[in-house]
Amino acid sequence: MADPLATRRPTAVVIGASVSGLCAAAALAEYADVTLLERDTLPEGPEPRRGVPQARHAHLVWSGGVAAFDELLPGLVAESVARGARLVHIMGDMVSRAPNEIWFRRFTATHHRNLVCSRDLLDAVIRDRVLAHEHVTLRRNTTALSLAGDATRVTGVHIRTDACTHDHEDGNERDRGHCEETLTADLVVDASGRGSRAPVWLAALGLPQVAEREVNAGVAYATRLYRAPGATADGPFPLVNVQANPAKAPGRGGIILPVENGRWIVTLSGTRGGEPTGDSEAFADFALSLGDPVIGELIKDAEPLGDVVTTRSTANHRRYYEKMSHWPDGFTVVGDAVAGYNPVYGHGITVAVQSALAVRDALRSTRLTAPGVAQRLQRASTRPVAAAWDLAVGQDALYPGAADTPPTRLERSLSRFVDRAVATGARNPRALGALLDVMSLEKPATRLFSPDMLIPMLFGPRRPHLQGPPLTEAERETATS
Repeated sequence: MADPLATRRPTAVVIGASVSGLCAAAALAEYADVTLLERDTLPEGPEPRRGVPQARHAHLVWSGGVAAFDELLPGLVAESVARGARLVHIMGDMVSRAPNEIWFRRFTATHHRNLVCSRDLLDAVIRDRVLAHEHVTLRRNTTALSLAGDATRVTGVHIRTDACTHDHEDGNERDRGHCEETLTADLVVDASGRGSRAPVWLAALGLPQVAEREVNAGVAYATRLYRAPGATADGPFPLVNVQANPAKAPGRGGIILPVENGRWIVTLSGTRGGEPTGDSEAFADFALSLGDPVIGELIKDAEPLGDVVTTRSTANHRRYYEKMSHWPDGFTVVGDAVAGYNPVYGHGITVAVQSALAVRDALRSTRLTAPGVAQRLQRASTRPVAAAWDLAVGQDALYPGAADTPPTRLERSLSRFVDRAVATGARNPRALGALLDVMSLEKPATRLFSPDMLIPMLFGPRRPHLQGPPLTEAERETATS
């Protein structure tokens, strides 16, 4: 007798139309009919939405994410550029100061490119592409309440849909408020972000509590949108980044992100005791108070396009689902629901698309309905998390009060080595290539111990470090003309 699971197309439910949810839906659509659940009413174009308040701050996609996007959704990067995004050369199109206060030379020898645009634009491009897929169905205004099934197998998800309708006897539909139902599925994927209820849901099924860790440097963000000053909107202007120094708490930093439609997104950050506020009058003064005043100097006479917006939910928070000894079939967690990072490192989107790619690749060698496949997907999707986690925590754990326990001797030794790697990459293009391979999440951290890094680190030749931001006089004049 034929196996009915082998002859029908499997079904999957993805909770959350975030970047991680959309990418997971794209990965699964090759193998299943996917229902995407979203609490919000999604905008038609590149507009803000309630469920992504962090979208107002500066975002970028590292080159590891750029490559993953083009593998998962071929042509998406080119489409983003056609709609106003930019591929920014690292470091040629950047003015960047590392956490150890060393300015990078603007070498152009590496292949690394960041995809830079507003988060609203990137979300819109991804939405348009994924929701057009014939095997993806979106259910808006729908909230996941809990999992259906038991400790061995998740069979679906209990949901509530707002503003349901039903057929009235006159033939017209009527609003009847909330409706609750259960969606059955062969696989449920939680991509609901930092506020994920997966630990509670799994406990309700009788599974043990997942191990968690938090490293919270107490970073607060403040962002303001500006009209690109002077003639900077007429041509590419470098991304300007001043990173906070964890050795000098409170750490303060900031970034200017030139984006589409002649605008600059300016995001400032500060740790405990040095946080920026929502006071519009104090914004430029805070930028001038950074370790280098270059950002403040560039925006002090620029025209703001709205008020300052702030965020404080910036802790590095990880849930170790992949280490659980018991895991139910039919359930996987991805994206920020597994690990959320301090946004200053810009790795969240890159990890999301790399994790989705790992899910797709894992399903190429096994059926989605096979026993044990959910745990395999959980482990595969979590692998890209580790590199981003180690990079973020390696810096943030050095801030006072960031974690329950101080950094270990090994963590401090690794931090010192990374500082040396940054100092070497700042003035040597071969070493910079190795450093960016790791920072861009293209290669593992062992790349820092390759000859490309170690030979320049130990033997030189050593150019002198820059004494200030490598912004040319022409670029400064462009911003003030």
